[in-house]
Amino acid sequence: MGDNAALTAAKRAKKDEFYTQRVDIENELRHYKAQFKDKVVLCNCDDPRQSEFFKYFVENFEKLGLKRLIATCYKSQDVDLFSQGDCERAICQVYEGDKNGNMVLDDDEVGVRVLNGDGDFRSEECIEILKEADIVVTNPPFSLFREYVEQLIKYRKKFVIIGNQNAITYKEIFPLLKNNEVWIGYKFGDMAFKVPADSEPRATRYWQDESGQKWRSMGNVCWYTNLDIQKRHEKLPLYKKYTPEEFPRYDNYDAINVDKTADIPYDYNGAMGVPITFMDKYCPEQFEILGMCENEDLYGMKTRVYNKDECRAAYLAKFGKKGTYDLNASGVLTINGIQEKVYQRILIRRRGE
Repeated sequence: MGDNAALTAAKRAKKDEFYTQRVDIENELRHYKAQFKDKVVLCNCDDPRQSEFFKYFVENFEKLGLKRLIATCYKSQDVDLFSQGDCERAICQVYEGDKNGNMVLDDDEVGVRVLNGDGDFRSEECIEILKEADIVVTNPPFSLFREYVEQLIKYRKKFVIIGNQNAITYKEIFPLLKNNEVWIGYKFGDMAFKVPADSEPRATRYWQDESGQKWRSMGNVCWYTNLDIQKRHEKLPLYKKYTPEEFPRYDNYDAINVDKTADIPYDYNGAMGVPITFMDKYCPEQFEILGMCENEDLYGMKTRVYNKDECRAAYLAKFGKKGTYDLNASGVLTINGIQEKVYQRILIRRRGE
């Protein structure tokens, strides 16, 4: 990686440097405990000197019955990425359990190796480490989420990772959800993260606690996993009865619109458009995901394609000002004409009907 590329990557990584709280890790991973037995766990976006992921697995190593714990972190020598700044190079730490029975993490129980490169998960060096792992657990950089998941799928790794809810709609991620190769974990909503001391203050969702620690919160995050969990087999209780007035049909696709996941009608057998938050309640035994309307028509939706004049008219009607609104690229469905309502929806159908 050239100097400019390394600097750009380091700056991007700095913006993505969100440290997950221990309570959020514990609340999620308690649902997967049995699946960690005899497994090698990798935290490959975690500075082991600070990561609560690494600390959690060290402290619960014997309880979970782990075989080995590995942690690596990205570290550019051009920019100080981590707030402690006490290491000039990326490192790899390996822990294989308590050796002397004192149930305390001793220095001689952790193998520390300085990496040749910068610790980027995409490097050949880190890919070789990835190959050793059974399960990957971490909070990867949101800006590199597509590449990160693509790599995990390529090497057929199990994982429990944090991501933005918007990733549900990514063309690289949605097919995995549709085909039941990946699903949403337990936490779906607001989470608070520690950020470095030199993070720029923001007007919203930013604060400092009494110790001076800086925090950021995000309301649209969730866990993604491909480890089987009870949640994804729990059927959503349906209580709404279908009426044409409450569930209007789209102009450009043969489906009805459902504004809230909780309002999915129990007696409608056809296609329905639901918000992306539906994925938090998705049970593959109860629903089939048909696709999502996109400009490229990746899922055979065959929705009507609008011209640029209609897109401009929709933007003007929606926002009351001139501008460009790329309706096709946003993959939308409409009701009662393009100028009235604009929607982005996941198309589903109830099974067994």
